[in-house]
Amino acid sequence: MFAKAFRVKSNTAIKGSDRRKLRADVTAAFPALGTDQVSELVPGKEEFNTVKLYAHRGDAVTVYVSGGNPILFELEKNLYPTVYTLWSYPDLLPTFTTWPLVLEKLVGGADLMLPGLVVPPAGLPQVQRGDLCAIALVGNRAPVAIGVAAMSTAEMLTSGLKGRGFSVLHTYQDHLCPEGRQLDIKKSSYRKLSKFLQQMQQEHIIQVKELSKGVESIVAVDWKHPRITSFVIPEPSPTSQTIQEGSREQPYHPPDIKSLYCVPASMTLLFQESGHKKGSILEGAEVRAIIISYAKKNDLVDADNKNLVKLDPILCDCILEKDEQHTVMKLPWDSLLTRCLEKLQPAYQVTFPGQEPIVKKGKICPIDITLAQRASNKKVTVVRNLEAYGLDPCLVAAILQQRCQASTTVTPAPGAKDSLQVQIQGNQVHHLSWLLLEEYQLPRKYVQGLEKAPRPGKKK
Repeated sequence: MFAKAFRVKSNTAIKGSDRRKLRADVTAAFPALGTDQVSELVPGKEEFNTVKLYAHRGDAVTVYVSGGNPILFELEKNLYPTVYTLWSYPDLLPTFTTWPLVLEKLVGGADLMLPGLVVPPAGLPQVQRGDLCAIALVGNRAPVAIGVAAMSTAEMLTSGLKGRGFSVLHTYQDHLCPEGRQLDIKKSSYRKLSKFLQQMQQEHIIQVKELSKGVESIVAVDWKHPRITSFVIPEPSPTSQTIQEGSREQPYHPPDIKSLYCVPASMTLLFQESGHKKGSILEGAEVRAIIISYAKKNDLVDADNKNLVKLDPILCDCILEKDEQHTVMKLPWDSLLTRCLEKLQPAYQVTFPGQEPIVKKGKICPIDITLAQRASNKKVTVVRNLEAYGLDPCLVAAILQQRCQASTTVTPAPGAKDSLQVQIQGNQVHHLSWLLLEEYQLPRKYVQGLEKAPRPGKKK
């Protein structure tokens, strides 16, 4: 909506009667807001303007601006909050989470596609098609975009998280963003700037020195401090604080991962008798049952040796190589079933606790741990593919920074779309092994690179 520059038609101060009407409209549109919150959002005496503009596509939009900040906009008689309003009321809309790399695309005018969603341990919020939703980034509750759900939560899960999820209307950093925001320290719990600076210094986030009499200056900032890298806005109320803290304290549980098989075009004739077609997803036990039923139904079990199965033209085409089709007439049951499974396309099902299963084609990529050399021959440990297992790379980096007492960085993973990698200074494979296998209880087969841990007695 505001990805490109818009044309302002008028900018006028709002009348008292119009303020009262707007409060009534806000109350009707967002019943979760209390009377005091509505009065705070649409104040009675402070500067408040109505800006009428035309978006770059010609849409007529009315924007309500309080103290220079856009707080609401109206499109086709529907009222929407800006992301700046949601920073103060983060529980106003159901919130979905995506990766930081996706924000740039949203700001550029793209809609949010379902593969970019991050599924939290508590599951996706329950919404219906057409519901207004907020979009936030991992590690930060502050919404960065608002959009309309293109499908219900149930439809999202049924689709395997594929397709368009949300039509994005407005984002942080689009052309509706104010150039800056002023914060009133008197309205915070610190009341005074000196108390805030003192607290931040005690937590080793900043260093403050009195460079001249009576003037305190910030001389250093630890930008990698967990409080900064995992910044979240203050909670608006005790009730929402309890809910959010409760959700963050939920322990990680590894997903249940099940190998599945997809019927390719070359094997449809073998599976069509059982009601399956190209693209059908089956479990290994289902495949075995279908093959056994097919062999018995078509009288292919060898009469002299029940352990052998005669190959009819369909089985020959499906499982034999070209040079075998005139020489192999029978196969043992084990060989027949094994060949069938090998010819099917791989797929897998991921189920997080309390959530609907998500089915995807292909093989799930394991968490990949590698060692790399950096400047001055320094060794670093690099971890990829954490997202596939419901792990937040930013959170893993913060934990490893504390456990390893080493610097960590989170960067885009080369060659992987919308994926992040964690880099830790030194050989930290031992710490990773403990975190992933012991604390997170991930099966060892889903983690590769653990053999790169330093051997006892050798320097890292």
